[in-house]
Amino acid sequence: MSAPAPSPLAIVDAEPLPRQEKVLTDAALAFVAELHRRFTPRRDELLARRAERRAEIARTSTLDFLPETAAIRADDSWRVAPAPAALNDRRVEITGPTDRKMTINALNSGARVWLADFEDASAPTWENVVLGQANLIDAYSRDIDFTDERTGKSYALRPNEELATVVMRPRGWHLDERHLVDADGTPVPGAFVDFGLYFFHNAQRLLDLGKGPYFYLPKTESHLEARLWNDVFVFAQDYVGIPQGTVRATVLIETITAAYEMEEILYELRDHAAGLNAGRWDYLFSIVKNFRDGGARFVLPDRNAVTMTAPFMRAYTELLVRTCHKRGAHAIGGMAAFIPSRRDAEVNKVAFEKVRADKDREANDGFDGSWVAHPDLVPIAMESFDRVLGDKPNQKDRLREDVRVEAAELIAIDSLDAKPTYNGLVNAVQVGIRYIEAWLRGLGAVAIFNLMEDAATAEISRSQIWQWINAGVEFENGDRATPELARKVAAEELDAIRKEIGEQAFAAGHWQEAHDLLLKVSLDEDYADFLTLPAYQQLKG
Repeated sequence: MSAPAPSPLAIVDAEPLPRQEKVLTDAALAFVAELHRRFTPRRDELLARRAERRAEIARTSTLDFLPETAAIRADDSWRVAPAPAALNDRRVEITGPTDRKMTINALNSGARVWLADFEDASAPTWENVVLGQANLIDAYSRDIDFTDERTGKSYALRPNEELATVVMRPRGWHLDERHLVDADGTPVPGAFVDFGLYFFHNAQRLLDLGKGPYFYLPKTESHLEARLWNDVFVFAQDYVGIPQGTVRATVLIETITAAYEMEEILYELRDHAAGLNAGRWDYLFSIVKNFRDGGARFVLPDRNAVTMTAPFMRAYTELLVRTCHKRGAHAIGGMAAFIPSRRDAEVNKVAFEKVRADKDREANDGFDGSWVAHPDLVPIAMESFDRVLGDKPNQKDRLREDVRVEAAELIAIDSLDAKPTYNGLVNAVQVGIRYIEAWLRGLGAVAIFNLMEDAATAEISRSQIWQWINAGVEFENGDRATPELARKVAAEELDAIRKEIGEQAFAAGHWQEAHDLLLKVSLDEDYADFLTLPAYQQLKG
């Protein structure tokens, strides 16, 4: 290791965990400390820049492609680095947290890629943060057999050549890790904890397995944030002594500002870029957050009415495919979140047809792969992409030069012929309370009403409640969106949950806390940038 050992980090307010010694080594923490020392000041500047840009959007109610980077967009000569063999075929990717059972099932799922998630599908308890890392270390050393105590069922990895390639997602720039602080007591950004521990322990091990340290980058809002990640990658590769360009990163285009900087984001990461991904719920959340002062034309209808065929969503996805293929990068489609029912074959039949239609559309539009939330959906998505790709690993040669997207099309929310409904309000409250309650128990990926929900779900739910109230929306039944109506619906949902699960289970959960937190972030005049920031203060562990 070429870098001198920096001041050690302190672990605070955390009980010792089994197997933590393989993760929280002195050398690994020294690496995380060096990332923190070098790069956190820039992270802080970029977070301040987000606030400035949001203020500008509030003033103008518009966005445009950046004039200062026009030369990058106009230069047809540059491409991202060629994909490594392990990431060349990404036709189906499964997502999920890094608990032990999920780790085995995801790697065995038949998907080409597993998004191992330390972000929206994982509540950041210290146990989830540390033991999730231990599970990945164990998986790469094939030391991860698991028996479910409840069912007695045993789980073990298939042969290496049958396992999904791991693409790990660290936390976004805005989240800190309160259990790891520097000598001044300043928390280390969660992104550096997650990336640093994973990279330090596994980069060389992955190379030895014929793969590499691959990452999904969440919540990126500008090409300058991508530049910071690129500088982190350059430093990290030198630090552990692996070749430059070994790291590969796929950026989630899940903020409206990033949608206007897709080419610039790929350019900043071009030696390390693997592709871009279309992340639906966070994208809608970002639209509400940024254009919440913009009046009636920016009011979104019920979240389930905003399909990927909505004109402004279609503009976003088609621009993403064209941008990626123009630059030699993979374009990865959105999530199929359906969770199959073990009791209702008819529900499954209808849902599977919707999933098949969605994946057919993505494959026909030029995407190189797509996401699913459950192993049962892997064959459905695989069939859609197999039909289009055949034996080809991807369709990056399909340049989509027919696509022309104007800046205004990306924010033409009023091009969608749908309005908010009372049932949409009820659903937002139901899902919000049920998800937040599970999150406060340490669960980040939760099945609710046959859909796999994560933190992005709760964000769009509370954002829509906030937006509809502040816009004075009148629903089809004559009710107007008001704080009083939201409180009434939330109280009814809390009573319904109590009757559904019984007094004992209700008392053992975090239902009142979840109810109160949802109403706080939905009704406060001062809109919280991220629900997970106040929620983290209430998360135990």
